[in-house]
Amino acid sequence: MGDPARIVVLGSGFAGIRCARDIAGELGGAADVLLVSEDNFVLFTPMLPQVASGMIETRHIVVPVRSACGGARFREARIRGIDPRKKTVSLWGRAGPVRYDYLVVALGSETDFFGMADVEANAYTMKTLSDAVALRNRAIDMLEEAENDPGARAELLCFVVAGGGFAGVETAGEMLDFLLDASSHYPSVRREDIRVVVLEAAASILPAFEPGLAEFARRQMEGRGIKIRTGAAVAGFDGSEVRITGEERGVRSRTLVWTAGVTPVNTIKRSLFATERGRIVVDGNLGVPGFPGVFAVGDCAACTDPATGRPHPPTAQVAIAQAGTAARNLVALVRGGAQEEFSYRSRGQMAVIGKRAGIATVLGANISGFWAWVIWRSVYLSKMPSLERRIRVMLDWGIGLFFGRDIARLRMPRRQVEKEYRMLDEIDGLW
Repeated sequence: MGDPARIVVLGSGFAGIRCARDIAGELGGAADVLLVSEDNFVLFTPMLPQVASGMIETRHIVVPVRSACGGARFREARIRGIDPRKKTVSLWGRAGPVRYDYLVVALGSETDFFGMADVEANAYTMKTLSDAVALRNRAIDMLEEAENDPGARAELLCFVVAGGGFAGVETAGEMLDFLLDASSHYPSVRREDIRVVVLEAAASILPAFEPGLAEFARRQMEGRGIKIRTGAAVAGFDGSEVRITGEERGVRSRTLVWTAGVTPVNTIKRSLFATERGRIVVDGNLGVPGFPGVFAVGDCAACTDPATGRPHPPTAQVAIAQAGTAARNLVALVRGGAQEEFSYRSRGQMAVIGKRAGIATVLGANISGFWAWVIWRSVYLSKMPSLERRIRVMLDWGIGLFFGRDIARLRMPRRQVEKEYRMLDEIDGLW
């Protein structure tokens, strides 16, 4: 009997974990499966906005990789480069290259600022736990300053969210809930002082939904006081004013939350793989042409939907489906079996829009309002990677029904990380 096949999976997002677990479980001792990632935890990104609003504790939406990747080994390291000709992965630091027989690239994406350096320098993002905590701290800081500086209150308490997709809409709704609840602790801050503005470059928000549901979401959010501007593309942000393309006057605000786009990490862009808009070109089996035994899944894979002729969206639901297909194809390759083509059918999507309201498309049915919010919570709770985390999140939600939100600012030094290693998936509607 020969040596076990050396299989390396890059990335500990939803796709990477699913792939490593499936391969290790299927091949057992016939393969040495190694998962490599900078972070030793899996982040449940759909609940990041609720961490930012203080609804859920930070540690309750993370699960250690070592307890989630099944029989695969794990190595915490930053990935420097991939050489598919030599079949090696180089890591930052003193560690030597990792050799492989088969490779799965699931490095996800990073925030795309579309070349606007001032936005990148001054805006807040929603990709990591640090981002969520930093945004919550920012909201508390602005309330504290507004309490003591009435002259600057208008721009201090104006929060602008760039992007009207899932991440932007859910962040805007949670931020308004948090600000209104927290304002009760600030005697001079009135409800009408607080403004949340959503800027969307396209003609409508939530384009993935049926127009009627998207319009319902817009009406509900505007009815609660969130201003939504479509056809408004951000042109820059200097820390005090959000500039809008084609307009002389922008929006005076000290806080811009950027959720307007993602792009593959630079490790992919500078690799030998053929790319399309920075994403690795793959065939129908999710294999990388020209490099047998290499697969790419998730946000970093340019996989076209035959039904539409357009790339599949960079969502966790798509990434997990691709990971399952890639794992089966890799196992078939090891065993000499037939591979299958990737096919995807959405199981639905949903979004919460604040104050116990949401929209959802499930099994072809459109649902809005309170019951959509209930479905959102039920589905995402069931998808939490461990029973312990489900119970903790349930307790957080239960406590939130009876007690006010905590307004203590958490001092957390923010580590500066090269953006190419920020590989978490974009928040999406449904797994």
